[in-house]
Amino acid sequence: MMGKRLLKRVVLGFVLCLATLAAVNGDEDRAAKVALRVGPTLSENLKGAGLSMGSPVFIRVFKEERELELWLKKGDLYQLFRTYPIAAMSGELGPKLAEGDRQAPEGFYFVPSSAMNPRSAFHLSFNIGYPNAYDRAHGRTGTFIMVHGDRQSIGCFAMTDEKIEEIYTLCNAALKNGQPFSEFIVFPSG
Repeated sequence: MMGKRLLKRVVLGFVLCLATLAAVNGDEDRAAKVALRVGPTLSENLKGAGLSMGSPVFIRVFKEERELELWLKKGDLYQLFRTYPIAAMSGELGPKLAEGDRQAPEGFYFVPSSAMNPRSAFHLSFNIGYPNAYDRAHGRTGTFIMVHGDRQSIGCFAMTDEKIEEIYTLCNAALKNGQPFSEFIVFPSG
């Protein structure tokens, strides 16, 4: 009797494991499919600017202007590739102070490959790393501050799905090419 129960548990665990892997692989495929679709055009645009896919990425956000700048490394310097309008962002100028305050943060953050989220409910997303050490030292709280698609925000930097596909693809390519993290800086204004 115990043998059958154990066998059922093992089989159920195996089935759940396969289902989880299928779901994760399907979600990972979303980012891969996006990269296959937008990659050729992005590569041509990058080439025209003397840049290349997989180069290290640096991102600046200007809250007042509602703009996200994506820079790529060329030689020893970073070069501005594109400025994207932020589709939605909640809050006012000033730092995020607490979970639920609907405020977008300001400061210096890092986006490692573990922050990339192809399974986002908001198409594609990545976590900017709020709160950082400075924020925590000042008692600031909050979680899951993202750059994502779907044009809605309660503290995140929401882009159109078309724009997040480009941003995500470039960031992901840089991380897969060896960049340990992308720097992400949020300023009140330019």
